[in-house]
Amino acid sequence: MTLQAGCPRCRERFAADGPRECPAHGEQPPLWRPEVTSYDAFTAHLERAAGFPTYLPWPMGSGWRVSDFGVVAGDDGPAATVTCVSGTTGPDGRVDVLVVVEEPGIGLGGRCAGLEGTDPGPDFGHGPPTVRVRVGSQGVALWPVSTAGADVDLDRSVVAGEVTGRWLWLVLHPASAVLLLADEWWLRDVADDGPHLVEMPCEGPGPVW
Repeated sequence: MTLQAGCPRCRERFAADGPRECPAHGEQPPLWRPEVTSYDAFTAHLERAAGFPTYLPWPMGSGWRVSDFGVVAGDDGPAATVTCVSGTTGPDGRVDVLVVVEEPGIGLGGRCAGLEGTDPGPDFGHGPPTVRVRVGSQGVALWPVSTAGADVDLDRSVVAGEVTGRWLWLVLHPASAVLLLADEWWLRDVADDGPHLVEMPCEGPGPVW
């Protein structure tokens, strides 16, 4: 299953065998995304992301599905991944949760959050964390990220933190869905799950980002 290349910081497409330079952001390691979300495409994603974590909320709730994903991987290997799971809740209707883990300076998390920068911004990290998630056996604190200056629909909540020296972002649509994080979530690296992947429904579309 073919993955399409593009800029990790915006929606500019790259030719698979051409220059990987964005008019707005210059030369970038390409973001590889599927044209159609499917199990085969997710397998191709994991192959390209080998050696870098791909996190999903685990266990996935009944009726939830993997609706989108991507990996930033250039000549130096993978540097970021994003997954999106989509489902419904009684209070919110449709809910989309994007999980991004990235090396500093990549900018994929900022893009998914609707921000221009490559990190959570100068006001990030003050005061106590909003929520905590578990990544494997590690508890990870997450702080709110302001989207007040973003020129996009504000119906989302964004939290971010740090895990193993990388940025970890969660972007939830709609904004009220952040209440789902009141119960500590477990994020699982599914790169080595093998047969378990077959049990995960993979079907788009996910949110626009």
